[in-house]
Amino acid sequence: MMRAGWLGSALLLLAALPMPSLADDTPAAASRQVAFAPPVGQPLTYRVTTRRIGRDGSLVSFSLVYALQWHRAGRGYRLEAALQRIDSDARPEVVRALTLLLQPLVGEAMAYLVSPDGSNITLVDPEGLWERVTVRAQTAGAEAGRPEARQVAQLLAALSPAQRDDLATADIRALVAPANEAISFAAQADGASVSAMEGALRTIAQVERDSAAVGGGAQPLEIDNLWTLDTETGLVMREQRQSWIVEAGGDARTLVEEQVRTLELAPQI
Repeated sequence: MMRAGWLGSALLLLAALPMPSLADDTPAAASRQVAFAPPVGQPLTYRVTTRRIGRDGSLVSFSLVYALQWHRAGRGYRLEAALQRIDSDARPEVVRALTLLLQPLVGEAMAYLVSPDGSNITLVDPEGLWERVTVRAQTAGAEAGRPEARQVAQLLAALSPAQRDDLATADIRALVAPANEAISFAAQADGASVSAMEGALRTIAQVERDSAAVGGGAQPLEIDNLWTLDTETGLVMREQRQSWIVEAGGDARTLVEEQVRTLELAPQI
């Protein structure tokens, strides 16, 4: 079954252990041998880009740009995050339609408490966050007289606590390797592979096979996954997920969706 995309990244425990070397080069061993020591005090930029096929057949791109900073909090960590902006090359009306639920989160400070091993991530004061976000959406709708803004407020109010948590934490859980279910799933799957890169970086690659509804029928779908892990910090430095429709005969593939997450130091001003 296809896992959820950029609004619905799943989460689950992945064991976190100190790692001096990769004596066992299997994906499962690589996922187990990940320490968790995020870079405290360093401003980071986290970009989540999704490209999807538009009505004209071209790929439309959306990027969520987060500002992140880690802090110590007792034995664990506190991650402060803010969705700074949503970039897109799509037409304005398309951007509004596809980012309705995320737009009220832009500029809103969010904080997460993360356990010492990175396996548990908790959103701080979720009730207060969603109260502020809902008020912002309602105010925007009243001031601008835009029906879609009022619709956002109604949608936010209708979300369950679990759906709200997923909306606010999915990208963060994907960033922290010990809390990333997709990596744990890939590490146990047949056909997955692991490669050593420079320093503490390791990559895990895995291909999933599914089907997609196209033109009233079903066509084979291949999903290429590639994660680059920093085994010293326990963070996912880069994730790429590409979904391809396989043409009849299997000789050609068409890219229908791509998601890329990247983490880097924030530019110095």
